Amino acid sequence: MGDLAVINYTSGTTSAPKGVMLTYGNLSSSIAFGHDHIPVHADDSIVSMLPMAHIYGMVYELLYPLAGGCAVYFLGKTLAPSLLLKAMHDVQPFLVCTVPLVMEKVYKSSIKPVLGKWYMKILTSIPGVRKIIFNKVRSSLDTAFGGKVRSYIMGGAALNPEVEKCFKRIGLHYTVGYGMTEAAPLLAYEDWRYYVPGSCGKAINCIKARIDSDDPQHIAGEIQAKGDNITIGYYKNEEATKAAFTDDGFLKTGDLGIMDAKGNIFIKGRSKSMILSANGQNIYPEEIEAVVNNQPFVAESVVVDRSGKIVALVFLDAEAVKKSGLDMEAISDIPENIRHQANRKLPGYSQIAKVEQVMVPFEKTPKMSIKRFLYK
Repeated sequence: MGDLAVINYTSGTTSAPKGVMLTYGNLSSSIAFGHDHIPVHADDSIVSMLPMAHIYGMVYELLYPLAGGCAVYFLGKTLAPSLLLKAMHDVQPFLVCTVPLVMEKVYKSSIKPVLGKWYMKILTSIPGVRKIIFNKVRSSLDTAFGGKVRSYIMGGAALNPEVEKCFKRIGLHYTVGYGMTEAAPLLAYEDWRYYVPGSCGKAINCIKARIDSDDPQHIAGEIQAKGDNITIGYYKNEEATKAAFTDDGFLKTGDLGIMDAKGNIFIKGRSKSMILSANGQNIYPEEIEAVVNNQPFVAESVVVDRSGKIVALVFLDAEAVKKSGLDMEAISDIPENIRHQANRKLPGYSQIAKVEQVMVPFEKTPKMSIKRFLYK
């Protein structure tokens, strides 16, 4: 079990990719956890939509279902919403493993326009009617994904708080996990029944996790882990391997978070992307981006630090802008309107100084995370 099984390269979100060496024992630990917590039946099916170049897709959309006798269907084309939903309808998967970006697009295109109507806001304020409407919305979403989904599992990034609030309200069977290539890939997970919104679950049972902080419940520190699924190191890179582990053998994830008394982990952001303000406040770009992404016409964003000022780079949803019927002057005001509205919801120490529009989508990793290190 200690033999090398695969060399899988990191996604390259914050730096150049490194070859992660994973053993058969690493992979089998993650597969066993999956079968213990979400059993696979011989008549189950699953749609593999994530690339095999990413360990999340390889383990949980191929090895884990295959080991349980599940039929695996691969999407062989670019992930367009129409293609995805057709595949889900045809295959009727028991499980949807995806990234938050996909579910956020579903929310923006299918759920928000419905629940956002003025009369729906009135109807959903009535307890009995609200339950009927929310059940109908959830049922429609489940049907769109084939009608047999037992759980939606998201990972690779944080789920937008507005989207998560909606999913919780309609009773969607979703959960957000946490992992990385070096963990083959899972570090934390919780069943949808017990999942705490805003968290990424609890450390899985084959690892020990800790927060490198004097007060782990309140002060963010680096999340560190040690266990059967953790990599043996980086391929032909002894320096990086040594730097990745503590003296007592814990993997340094590079992610900052806190852990509550029940073991739920809440990620604040990446240590490499954290911004330290002039007055000593820790600013997490991911939290600002979540607010920016909820503004009208925003498709995606990246927050950067420029000489002590917070700048939000935004890529607009061209289709939404076109449908709005705005004239050119109003369109030119969109970036400033985004800044103004976002700042109303942000604390004083993380106010956005400027919103800058980019004309092409941000470059992504195989798991659809934005390559932050490319943007300054």
